[in-house]
Parts: sequence; C-alpha cells; structure tokens
Amino acid sequence: MTSAVPLRTTTATADAPHRTDTAAVHAGRRDLRQLGVHVPPLEMSTTNPLPCVERGGASYEALAGGGLPPGDGSHVYQRLWNPTTARFEEAVAELEGCAQAVAFSSGMAAITACLLAARSCGKGHVVGVRPLYGGTDHVLASGLLGTEVSWARPERVAEALRPDTGLVIVETPGNPTLELVDIAAVADRCGDVPLLVDNTFATPVLQRPAEHGATLVVHSATKYLGGHGDVLAGVVATDEEWATRLRPVRALTGGVLHPLAGYLLHRGVQTLPLRVRHQSASARRLATWLTGHPAVERVYYPGLPQCDPAGLVGRQMSGPGAVVAFTVRGGGAAAAATADACELITHAVSLGGVDTLIQHPASLTHRPVTPDARPDAAVLRLSVGLEDPADLCEDLDRALRAAGRA
Repeated sequence: MTSAVPLRTTTATADAPHRTDTAAVHAGRRDLRQLGVHVPPLEMSTTNPLPCVERGGASYEALAGGGLPPGDGSHVYQRLWNPTTARFEEAVAELEGCAQAVAFSSGMAAITACLLAARSCGKGHVVGVRPLYGGTDHVLASGLLGTEVSWARPERVAEALRPDTGLVIVETPGNPTLELVDIAAVADRCGDVPLLVDNTFATPVLQRPAEHGATLVVHSATKYLGGHGDVLAGVVATDEEWATRLRPVRALTGGVLHPLAGYLLHRGVQTLPLRVRHQSASARRLATWLTGHPAVERVYYPGLPQCDPAGLVGRQMSGPGAVVAFTVRGGGAAAAATADACELITHAVSLGGVDTLIQHPASLTHRPVTPDARPDAAVLRLSVGLEDPADLCEDLDRALRAAGRA
C-alpha cells in the first residue's frame, strides 16, 4: 500500500533523522560498526561494576533522578538503566520524532507511569476521551492510582479542563471500534495541559502524534512494535523533560523492561514498516469484503469513507491500519459463535502480530468498562496478520455462516 502522506520530507544527513523505513532498520544501531559487530549486543547484567565510590555515587544520583548514564560512570543497576533497552528506546524516539523514549514492562505500566508522574506534580485530574483500551479506561474509572477522571468528547475537552488537570488522554484509532480523533484539534483545546495519545493501533509508520501536538505518545509495544506475540512491553515517546520525570517512576515502581524483551523489540522494529503496510493492505480488503457479507450489519474501519468523515486518513494518518471491527447480525450470541467457529484465525486477545486474531471486546478487553461505555455485544475485533486475505475471508465466511445456522 502506498503511503498517502510522506512521513519524512527532508533528505537525511549525518545530523538529520532518516526516513521511516531506514530508521526502523538502523536506529539504535549506528555504533555497531565502531563496536565491530553486525547485531546489537545483549547486555544482561543486573548490576554493574563501579569505577570508584565517588563516580559510582554520581552515576546513581544521575540515573535515579531520571537522567542518562554519565560518560565516565557506571550503569549501576538494571532497574535504573540498561543499554540494550536504551537501544530500543532510541529507535522508538526516532520513529516517533521525539527527543527521547522510556520503555516499561507493559503498556499498562507505561500508562501508570504517566499518570503517577502527573499526579506527583499535584495534577491528579485527567480528561479521558473514549473509546480507550479497556485497561486504560478501567484504571482511570477506578481511581486506583489516586487520579480523578472526567470523560469528554473530543470537541468538549476544553470545557472539561480544571486547574489540577495533568493529562488529556486519547487513543486514535480508538479501541475497539476504530474511531478517529483529530489530534491537532484536541491539542489546541488542551492549552498548556499535556496531551497523551495512545498510538498502538497506528504505529509511527502510519501516524506520528507528536507532529500534531501530542506531548506523550504511548504504545503497548506488545503489539506491532514486537510484532510476533512473544514480548510484553510498553513505551512512551516524549520530550526530555517528561522522559526525565518518567524514569524515576519506572525505577521506583519496578516497571522496568527486561533486556531480552528490549532486544526482541528492537529486532521487531526492523520489520515494522513492512508488516504494517502489508497488514493494512489486507485489512482494507477484508473490510471491503465484510461490508457486503449478509451476516455483517456494520463494519468499522478508517479506510472506509463513512468511518473517516473528517478525512484524517491522508492528512493525519498515512494509512488506515490493520485492525477491523464489525457488528454481527444476531447480536452477542452470534458474535460469540463466530469467534468460536474460526479455524485459521486465532480466537485470542491482543493484536499486531504476524497471525490474524479475533476477539469479543465486550467480554474480554473491555469487560471492566462501565456498561454505558462498553462496546456492543455484537462487535468483534479483528487484528489482520500476514496471511493471504483470501484465506482469511474464507475462514470468516465459514464462521459467520456456521454462527448463522447455530
């Protein structure tokens, strides 16, 4: 699929970032020739030798305060900083067009760190724009972290702000029904309040929220960044000030990413553009096919004109992505039967891997969401993988027809 919006418009130089496809391959690896290796080393040490008490103490103070390791010091301890994880962070920061990135043990650990960092500055109020991932929605609605949430539509964000508002949180495309939010418009309504955008569905291949005014760009790196369903992780791309605030939260709460996970994620990023574009092309075919299926009542996909009335695909996003949602005729029972009847497509939560997954959001990822905001029971979410889309259509057709007969 050809990108409608070029993600890089400048020619790369030694001092300028490369275009997306090049950055995915080389970011976080540019010192390898100097090191005399072709792939990054995997640094597994939990503790590191100290050059002396004075420099060791200075290193600890710098890292515990959210800074980076001093050149003549030590990494001290893996909970504070790890060079393998840092390579992955550098890659994500470059791909998102941000100054720095901070990796975490899961996407929810990343969201939690952002909320705690805001609250520690006396900003315990959050404005949330639904739909959000069920875990994010749940942690906001529960008040578990001592935050208070006001829910608002994108156009009403400014009215929901208070003096103690620390964050505005949006997800676009939204989980699970792929609603799009105009990031620049919301950022303008935020004023001085930082805007956090969950960019998990789009990835930096298709959308870079920082270019549209977002302060914090969050990923469940478990999904597309890892891409193979074998790593649990989260990451926040942001400016230097916020990164410095997030690192101490990570260290103190223990939400650190294991270096092996950082290594696998850094490797996964190399193929991210290829995977996302191929999966998006297949998703477009499936979405178009589903719109004509007699057992499907409605299809949610940003590549369909009716799902993108503001024309954000081509302006904010360079493509519609690889997640499709649809409503099955017959309600929740028919939707559940369809998911159960799939054979090639795996019935499982999560998304963004090389194989296609189907799940029932109302029963699973969005089960903790309050009933008034929970997805309709007839909705299924499909994460399209790298299989031939004709095979996926055949499997879905069998499942939909079997559910209809049942």
